[in-house]
Amino acid sequence: MTGPAESRPQRTPEELERQIDGTREALTRTLDALQSKLSPRKRFNAAADTVRSAGERYARKGLNTMCPDITSMIRLDHTHVLALLRRFKPTTSQARKVALVENACLALEVHAQLEEEIFYPALRTLIGPNPILDKSVPEHAQMRATIATLRTLPPEGPIYDDTFRMLMREVLHHVADEETILLPLAEELLGEELGELGVRMMKRRAQLLAPHMRALTETSAKSFPVLTGTAVATALWLTWRLIRPSRAQVDIGGTLAIARRRYARLLDTTRH
Repeated sequence: MTGPAESRPQRTPEELERQIDGTREALTRTLDALQSKLSPRKRFNAAADTVRSAGERYARKGLNTMCPDITSMIRLDHTHVLALLRRFKPTTSQARKVALVENACLALEVHAQLEEEIFYPALRTLIGPNPILDKSVPEHAQMRATIATLRTLPPEGPIYDDTFRMLMREVLHHVADEETILLPLAEELLGEELGELGVRMMKRRAQLLAPHMRALTETSAKSFPVLTGTAVATALWLTWRLIRPSRAQVDIGGTLAIARRRYARLLDTTRH
């Protein structure tokens, strides 16, 4: 009687290599297709618009807070991580690969915790059981397991690259569900609460990142051109403006105009 192991055809090294190459090409095509939709320039401008709107609302209430709404922050997180994935190539130096992986893993862990603590509960109170929302936390758990495995691997081996590509596939699937279903649903149902949730998320993000600021700074410097580094710096600046004690009203239009101009100049002069 023939067992399962004997009946399963064995693939040659050439076939395995072709399959790996096909997976890489498929991931590249997917990232290329997402590139314009997840443009850092467009998402920064969209986030800046929500900051301005939120600032105007809070100013009318006599408060001094500026922060993107929660769905804009989630989209910026997606753009940040996919920009890292886009830069991970076979020709990338080992030092930069390690920086890309470490930065992506930290970003994903913080992002997942923020969603589980703030975004998902707020959405669930309005929509109840939902198949996409219900599988989001298990997908986070699978992502964390892949990250844990990745951190045990030596970066010079091929398994390291393949495991990071596995993480890419998990992230792309998860992002697709959120971008096409959960975020539009939240924007339809949460209304003014989007801004309040954005404030909560920014404060919590500052708490979660505080122990990792040195690692975040170092891996961002190695991972990104000035373009994405500016986006990180902008997020940190917004966090500081949110949590700092302040007595003066913020010139929301002026500060955002300066940030927009600087960001546009960097986009025009940086090609990575």
